[in-house]
Amino acid sequence: MGKYATIADFLVRFLQNEVEKTGLKRVVVGLSGGIDSAVVAVLAHRAFGGRLLCVKMPSHYSSQSSLDDADELAEKFGMRTVTRSIEPLLRAYEHEGMDNLRRGNFSARMRMATLFDVSAEEGALVLGTSNKSELMLGYGTIFGDLASALNPIGDLYKTEVFELAAYLGVPASIIGKPPSADLWAGQSDENELGYSYAQIDAVLKRYVEERASREELISEGYNEALVDMIITRIYRNQFKRKMPVIAKLTSRTINHDFNYPRDITL
Repeated sequence: MGKYATIADFLVRFLQNEVEKTGLKRVVVGLSGGIDSAVVAVLAHRAFGGRLLCVKMPSHYSSQSSLDDADELAEKFGMRTVTRSIEPLLRAYEHEGMDNLRRGNFSARMRMATLFDVSAEEGALVLGTSNKSELMLGYGTIFGDLASALNPIGDLYKTEVFELAAYLGVPASIIGKPPSADLWAGQSDENELGYSYAQIDAVLKRYVEERASREELISEGYNEALVDMIITRIYRNQFKRKMPVIAKLTSRTINHDFNYPRDITL
């Protein structure tokens, strides 16, 4: 069994086991037409079949190609889909002076609010679609795309997500296009970050997995500005990777020393 066959099999079992612990039987995932949501949707479809519901949540900034790509994926794998547009929510709040960053963050939060409402309607669990590159860099919206109950791809770097997508049979139209959250016209992940994911992941893996120091990375020939950007973002955005910090006042404080295994049985 190859590397990605093993990973796919493990992640399918991870989803099944973790959902079973909650007592729920169904899952929902936001389907954007991008590669991360495509990979999660295919894994979830393998795990749950018709108990997966993919939710398309376009706005007036969504590209038609993204909508077409989401439809192509759903049709290829026979996934159930529903469309819940966030355009009315966004138009109701948009106002003069609202820049793309604020508009993008608001859109991400409206999508996640919509997804959690659909999950309540379905009696389902919300699956996350943030990869490890995004999580380490803090490249996501807190309480937006970073919010979920389970995330099967959070320990896979973006370049690995591309490779897993190819193994899973994700359509070439999704694999081949530039990564984008599709939050406004022309938005591109790599343009915003200033580097390709191949460049970013090479440094991230050395720094995070292999514990290389800044000095070692630079001596190895990695771009100094890239190294500093990555290290700065990792530490600056640590708060996005944690539950809200609670001020400790008692002897048993949640997330400090009041911790129990989530799969404990009574």
